[in-house]
Amino acid sequence: MRSLGALLLLAAMALAVWYARPVPAEAVALVHVIDGDSLSVKRDGLPLTIRLTGLDAVEYRQDCARADGGRWPCGHEARAALARIAGRGPLFCALTAKDKYDRTLAACRTRPEPDGADLSGEMVRLGWAVATDDAYLPGEGEAQLARRGIWQGDFDRPADWRAAHERAATAVGAITADR
Repeated sequence: MRSLGALLLLAAMALAVWYARPVPAEAVALVHVIDGDSLSVKRDGLPLTIRLTGLDAVEYRQDCARADGGRWPCGHEARAALARIAGRGPLFCALTAKDKYDRTLAACRTRPEPDGADLSGEMVRLGWAVATDDAYLPGEGEAQLARRGIWQGDFDRPADWRAAHERAATAVGAITADR
């Protein structure tokens, strides 16, 4: 009975390792940076929109407050930061699923792993995004303590900002439709 239990445990561990294998990274050509967490690339010559995983960057049209209360275009600066990190490409991305906007979800690096910068990790560490993956929480804490990027003052979390602005756009559309 012990042998059977050990065999079953070994089989379960083998299956767990098999399914936990990392998705292999593909080299993709960077076309342009859309915002702080989205990129346009070419894969096999075809256009592809990528949404980086593990973070939520401030939206391109979003602004933030500095410590002195002044407003600044943090969304524009987040996009510029991702463009600096990504460089000219190519990028090496582990492509996974699609999101509800038909973007391909991916973890991307500037060079094949283990080299190069992890785009999501750097955006969080430099303070241009909040972590949505526990692996990036130490980087978020570092950015917060150093008051880098969006952490230099007050800001709406990107999900909250999107929710508030989607409602406003929907309300304007409803008023226009009634006329």
